[in-house]
Amino acid sequence: MLNDPQPLVAWAEQAGAYALPLYAGLLLLMLLLCGTGWWLLQRYQVLREESSLPPALFLLVRMAAGFAVIVAAAWVFAELAEALGANANLGLADQALADSLRLHLPVAVAQAAAWLTVLANTETMTAICILVAAALVWRGRRWLALGWVLAVAGNGVLNTTLKQIFARVRPLHDDGLVMAQGYSFPSGHSSGSVVVYGMLAYVLARFLPRRWHLPLVLVAVALAFSIGTSRVFLRVHFASDVLAGFASGTVWLAVCIASIELTQWYRRRRPR
Repeated sequence: MLNDPQPLVAWAEQAGAYALPLYAGLLLLMLLLCGTGWWLLQRYQVLREESSLPPALFLLVRMAAGFAVIVAAAWVFAELAEALGANANLGLADQALADSLRLHLPVAVAQAAAWLTVLANTETMTAICILVAAALVWRGRRWLALGWVLAVAGNGVLNTTLKQIFARVRPLHDDGLVMAQGYSFPSGHSSGSVVVYGMLAYVLARFLPRRWHLPLVLVAVALAFSIGTSRVFLRVHFASDVLAGFASGTVWLAVCIASIELTQWYRRRRPR
């Protein structure tokens, strides 16, 4: 995979020249895919109350779906990590995209990206984590609050560990809009936005009517994708860093949601 650098480099240069329409097209595609997937789930999924399956088997089916998501996202991360370590071709494409963005990206777009990326800063994520945990405890949902805190904090530990393992240097970003320290792969903003806003959508969905569930998912997807893209626009991360962050964040999000669902199921059926 990724053995010939020339097509990748050429594509990366073109992507940098048309970064804004490419971002808009990919975002629209992702939202359409999410909406289609949601429609299929609503059409063919049997609700727990209506299912003829035993509760344990019903939970097993849902866990299997989560396992499939974990495997797919882990495969993406593994492919990126392998390509990054095996040869320099992926790095050449990453650098070509960063150089093209430096030449073609309008200053106003870069400034908007600098504002957007604040939504996944450590300070912002910490404030959201504390506020949501406090609200859940106030509502008497202590186990859900614990799952929420472990999801957010655990992703921070996971991302820091992965950064130390791969120890990739960040691209040059000297325009002064945003400065970032530390290693680059995978992107902490990307994985953090997937986990925090994905978990936030999951938590809110447990309190809101079903008609709100799809909008919550779409907003979470749009936020995570836009924040990850902002890191590439600002050249504080390579594109492969962001893709790897999306993959690792998706894996951790799926693990956390599956664990919460399993815990809730066990507590409902545990003898009092």
